[in-house]
Amino acid sequence: MDTKHCAVDGWVDAIPIPGPRGTASFDLIVRPADIDSVAEEAPDTVVACTSGDPRITHELLNGIQPGDLLRVTGTLVQPQASGEAARLTVDALEVLDTGLIPVLRDMVMDRYGDYCVIFDADRDRVPVFTVLGQWVGLADNPDAIATLIDIHERVNGGDA
Repeated sequence: MDTKHCAVDGWVDAIPIPGPRGTASFDLIVRPADIDSVAEEAPDTVVACTSGDPRITHELLNGIQPGDLLRVTGTLVQPQASGEAARLTVDALEVLDTGLIPVLRDMVMDRYGDYCVIFDADRDRVPVFTVLGQWVGLADNPDAIATLIDIHERVNGGDA
């Protein structure tokens, strides 16, 4: 079996899923570093990733969304057969960039600096929280979010 310790940058394809014995798994979509040297129709590489590290598993299951750009470091096992995904056992994870707007079922969560908002197609009012989970308030509509955040920052001295 051909193994190699390496770092790989790629995008999360789907919401990571919990696995057996405290593990979490996800697929990472990897593109070549020099995209101009690859044929336009060349497929992306899929790397099947898993981790049993409790800190990484917690981050994967609670903070990572499809579209996030990650750098994962670990032990890469090359596929046994052509067409199978390479497997990476992750021992370090770094979020390089977050996806634009993760979709959570019928809702959309978005980030405004140190604040998170949740848009629900069935409601006009928009819940606003700090990124640490502190309740800020309920904006009457999406246009009122900035006003609510401004009031919160004035009352709390600019601390989110």
